[in-house]
Amino acid sequence: MAWNPTPKVAAARDFGNKFGKDKVVIISIDYKAGTLEVTTYGRTKEMCGEAEKLGKAIYDATLQFMEDNE
Repeated sequence: MAWNPTPKVAAARDFGNKFGKDKVVIISIDYKAGTLEVTTYGRTKEMCGEAEKLGKAIYDATLQFMEDNE
């Protein structure tokens, strides 16, 4: 797995380590700024890839929900 030192990924990694989770997906929304972000973490390279795919699906579903409920 490639090391990603960004603060958001570090927070996801910390959450995974603290609570014993192999994969973590974080959705963050800032309505005022109009932003939607996904941050993913996986304990191994394979799990990182799986978390990334899951994060994309969750991002797409969240964006659709937000658009449908404007």
